[in-house]
Amino acid sequence: MKIAILGAGNLGLSIAKGLLNTNDGIASIYLTKRDISPIKALESYGNVTVTMDNKEALKNSDILIFAVQPVHFENILEQLKDYLADNHIIISTITGFSIERIEKVIGKNNNIIRSMPNTAISVGQSMTCICANEKGQGKIELARTIFNKMGHSMIIPENQMQAATVICASGIAFWMRLIRATTQGAIQLGFDAKEAQELAMHTCNGAAQLLIASGNHPEEEIDKVTTPRGCTIQGLNEMEHQGLSSSLIQGIVASYEKINQIKKE
Repeated sequence: MKIAILGAGNLGLSIAKGLLNTNDGIASIYLTKRDISPIKALESYGNVTVTMDNKEALKNSDILIFAVQPVHFENILEQLKDYLADNHIIISTITGFSIERIEKVIGKNNNIIRSMPNTAISVGQSMTCICANEKGQGKIELARTIFNKMGHSMIIPENQMQAATVICASGIAFWMRLIRATTQGAIQLGFDAKEAQELAMHTCNGAAQLLIASGNHPEEEIDKVTTPRGCTIQGLNEMEHQGLSSSLIQGIVASYEKINQIKKE
């Protein structure tokens, strides 16, 4: 595969790092950025080219992953549309930018895929949601193969992409905040800051891995560690009294309402 990442900012760079960590079946990676100095060192990998020229990246790649700012996306598509070929697969990670809007610029006769990874892609642990236009359906499994190298992927209808952005991309921040709160609690119980974060991180990871491996509902695993009149159920009940679940749900819904508002602007 010859891959170009157009817009090597935070997300684009995370995708690049994820690809470089797998380095499976990748002939070349082109990275584009207006200021290439912060990412120039990536050329030390040998199969990486860093450039400010999007057209150069396009001409030397088959798979084009767009990770630019939404405000610049349409203009970049306009600049590149005359250079697109039948073999190109366009993968957009642009929040709120629909397939219909992309088709209006470059036409329907292109393989267009929308994906929503998160920044954990840099360590091969992204949850990525994917959808495609009619022509792109024939390439969607290839896109899924790429993202499965860097975590887990799910094919969904496009009308669920906004919600997926909140749960998977914004969700990284939500979980970080929960880990931070657990860390602060551990410090209050007597652990130093480094120990507290280590305890919180690995316990969170273990909880997720338990569910992934078992396929169980979270409550099934909760039942295994809650005993009558025990400390776990006491803590859980106090958290619920203070609104843990409801505040998390309300935060998710507020984030979803905001992303839909941004889409209309």
